[in-house]
This record gives sequence, C-alpha cells and structure tokens, in this order.
Amino acid sequence: MFYLDRAATTPVRREVLEAMWPWLTGGFGNPSSTHGIGDQAARGLADARAQVAAVLGCRPAEVVFTAGGTEGANTAVKGLALAAPRGRHVVTSAIEHEAVLASCDYLARFHDFTVTVLPVDRDGLVAPAVLAEALRPDTTLVSIAHADNEIGSVQDVPALAAVAHAVGARFHTDAVQSAPWLPIGLDRLGVDALTFSGHKLGAPKGTGVLALRAGVPMEPLVHGGGQERGRRSGTEDVAGAVAVAVALTLTLTDGSRDTVARTATVTRDAVIAGVLARVPGAVLTGSPSARLPGHASFCFLATAELPGVNGETVLLELEQRDVVSSSGSACAAGSTEASHVLTALGLSDDVARSAVRLTFDAGLTEADVPLVVDAVASAVASVRALG
Repeated sequence: MFYLDRAATTPVRREVLEAMWPWLTGGFGNPSSTHGIGDQAARGLADARAQVAAVLGCRPAEVVFTAGGTEGANTAVKGLALAAPRGRHVVTSAIEHEAVLASCDYLARFHDFTVTVLPVDRDGLVAPAVLAEALRPDTTLVSIAHADNEIGSVQDVPALAAVAHAVGARFHTDAVQSAPWLPIGLDRLGVDALTFSGHKLGAPKGTGVLALRAGVPMEPLVHGGGQERGRRSGTEDVAGAVAVAVALTLTLTDGSRDTVARTATVTRDAVIAGVLARVPGAVLTGSPSARLPGHASFCFLATAELPGVNGETVLLELEQRDVVSSSGSACAAGSTEASHVLTALGLSDDVARSAVRLTFDAGLTEADVPLVVDAVASAVASVRALG
C-alpha cells in the first residue's frame, strides 16, 4: 500500500514513542509541583523546550507548547490581535487554513475588527505589493501561511513579513506544512509568531508549538494557573512536549534535510509529469516551482469527450488500488462545499470538487512513480466510465 496522505498526518516514529515512554510512566509528575517527582517533570519539560528552541534558533522562553496547529493558530491570531492592538484591522489570505479564517471571523464578530482577505494568483501566491496595498495605519496583524496544505504552494514569508513590519504590524505564519520540509524559525522567516503541529512530523496528534518573539504581547486563549509563562494555562503535557521536540529534531538529523527534500522533489515532479501526461483533463493546482517537496495536487477538467469526476469517488477507486490519498484538507473532509482554496485560484466549484492530493515523503521512490501514476489514471478512467 502507498500511504500518500502525509499532509493530513504521519505515523508516530518509534524514536518519539521511546522518548515519551518515561514521561508516561515513572516521570508522571506535575511540572508545577514542588516535590521531587514534580521537579523531574519540570526538568523534562525544560529540556524539551530548549531542544525545540535550538532547532528554531530562538530562546527557550519563546517556545509555547500547544495541542496542535489549530490551537496555535487561534492563540496567535486572537492573542496578538487583542493584546495592545494598534487598531482593529487584521489581514489574511483567501487560502488560509480554517483555523486562521475562523479566528479572524471571530475577531470581526465579537471585537469589531475589520478583516481584509487578500487574493492569490493562479499559483496560490500572495504578492508583496498586494499586501502592501492592503495595509493601513491601524493594521495590527497579518497572518499568512508559509505553505498551503491543499496545493503545496510556498509563500515568500520573509518578504511578506518585511512589508508588514514596515508599517508596524505584527506577522504570524502557519508553518504546519512547511515544518517537515523547510527551515523555519522566527529570525529565519522574519516573523513575530509561528505555529506548527507535531503530528505532521512523526509525533502524536494533540502536540504542537507556538513560537512567539520575546516582547510581543499576547492575550492568552486559556486562562488559569499561568503555565507557559502565562501564555497557556493548564497542566503541561510533558510527554507531548518531549514528543514534538524529538520529532522536530529528527527532521534535521535524518541525514541532510536538503538531500531528503531534493529526493522528494524529484519524485514529486515525476508524479506530476506522469499524471498530466496520462490523464486527459488533469491540471496541476498550486505553484509548479514554489512548492513543497512531496506534494502533488490535481483537478480533472471535463472535456468534450469525457465527463468530469468527483474527487471523493476517485479516492475510493484509488484505495481499491492500494493508494491512500485525500482530496484536500483533512479538516474539511466530508464537506459538500467546494474547497475555498481551489476556488480562490479561479477554479469553478465543479472543478474544485474533482481535487486529488498526493502527499508523500522520500520513502516514495522513483521506481514507485509508474505504479502511482497508473493507479491515478485507472481510477479517474473508472470514475469517468460511470458517467
């Protein structure tokens, strides 16, 4: 079986499970307790924080452990916007994850913020000039993802963040999809806050990180005992923090990340070329070049001779052929609405509903490509044969 849905989640790595185990058994203490077992847990939490900070190139005090990308995005968008705002104007893009879009909508409905949603080009990219035109003297926050989960397009976040900072606005980026593949960090990307999820890296679901630049005020989403320096109250999940720290570190130590990315890029390009050549009406969604390694996404146009297809039906056919994939964001699976990401590219609702996304790591080899391409071509043909 080919598991080609790594943008949705990844299996937990054995090294991560082994690192977690002591903190699920003997080291079960509450890090806030003042006795020896609590001190042991506190040291484990501090070590995990330092490990994440080392990878991100920031201070340990700038690392906040969360329950995943959605919580991180909610905390960053709401927290930064509500803490000492310059004004009540936030800017985001039309292809953001629902966690960011819904957080912006919350600010508009309950706190009288104005939200500007930037358009993207046909490759799913935001032009710095478009962002610059949207900024105002009262813009408090800009939130634009580093890479899109549905189409794989990678934004020029350093350039976009520089535009925002030029007028004094803060910048948050959702790095959930880029963290497994690309170098990330507050200074590297030039942002005030970034968020990512552990389960895209080989850690369990329910783990994640918010990196917040020192001195940037943030209103916490969860109030209580003041854990995580008052930025996320609640007893810390030491085992989860250790898991995400180890998983993040392993992305850098599995040989060279650049080498792994290059390998997956070659395979990605072969998959794209094969599907476009074999499947009539197939179109690539997202940027052909500014694109995550291991990410190939398509829609299938109707032709004069061939009907269109439903992406969910294609997925069922693919699974019969031992290829597990998705039609887009797992968070929107089962929705009858067309993807807001794909319609933002200018695709019609019907075409957007034909989407198929193949996401994989360097374990998919060039020798596997013909098998995957054959499966896609056969699955689409079978669905079209149904009329």
